[in-house]
Formats: sequence, structure tokens, C-alpha cells
Amino acid sequence: MRAVFQRVKSASVLVGEEEVSSIGPGALVLLGVGKGDTEKDVSYMAGKIAGLRVFSDDAGKMNLSLTDISGEVLVVSQFTLYGDVKKGKRPGFGQAAPPDKGERLYLKVVETLQGMGLPVKTGVFGANMQVELVNDGPVTILISSRKEF
Repeated sequence: MRAVFQRVKSASVLVGEEEVSSIGPGALVLLGVGKGDTEKDVSYMAGKIAGLRVFSDDAGKMNLSLTDISGEVLVVSQFTLYGDVKKGKRPGFGQAAPPDKGERLYLKVVETLQGMGLPVKTGVFGANMQVELVNDGPVTILISSRKEF
């Protein structure tokens, strides 16, 4: 699994002209599921998202996690995180999970985060979405459940 974790003051998802989700302070997570991903990747990714210490404490140091600040999470599926551009200029998506598996594991990450007590909202799997955010910092972290980065 691959994720782009962005610390935000706010974020929202629109499908067409309709807002389907929005959050206040917390994290926007763009989540891609790979062909070889399993429940083990789900556990790893949810643990990293919930526990990543990128929120400021009283001294201004990045010492707090989403769970520490009771932050909200907006998880948006994004298979394009598996775009491969090593050959040519058009990305290939052969390493992305097929849609049925991608959706199942994406929803499992959401469910796992909710089980950790986090308020989680989502985009619409497979939809053409417009994602708006106010990145706080900016703080943007790449996360992989495999040793890729």
C-alpha cells in the first residue's frame, strides 16, 4: 500500500458539484492499494496513519499523532499512486490492485482507523473526485507498507 499523508487545517471531497465529505484539522490521506497487498498491509498502514507524530505539541515540536489530538481523517482512494512512468510518458498501472480488491482493502483501512477511535470520512471509491485541502505546514509524508521509498 502507498499513501500520501497530508497534515491539514481542512479538507473536502466533491463529486461533480456536490460535497460528499469534509473534515477540520487532521489528515488527508490519499491511499493506493497494490496488487500484492494483504490484511497485513492494512494493519501496517492504519497503524502508521493513526500514530504518525506530525502534529505540534505545546513546545511547537512535531510530537503528537492524530490519536493524541483527536484529529479527523479523510481517506481518499487513489490508484494512481501506483502509476509507473519508467518507460515512456504515459503511466502504467499494472501494479495497482484490481478495483474489487482495491475497494475491499481501502474500506478495511477505513474500518481499522475507525476501530482505533478516529473520526474517519471518505471519498467515493472509483469516482472522479475534486479534493480540496488547506495543507498545514505544509507537512506531507509518503508512506509505504513495502520497502519502496
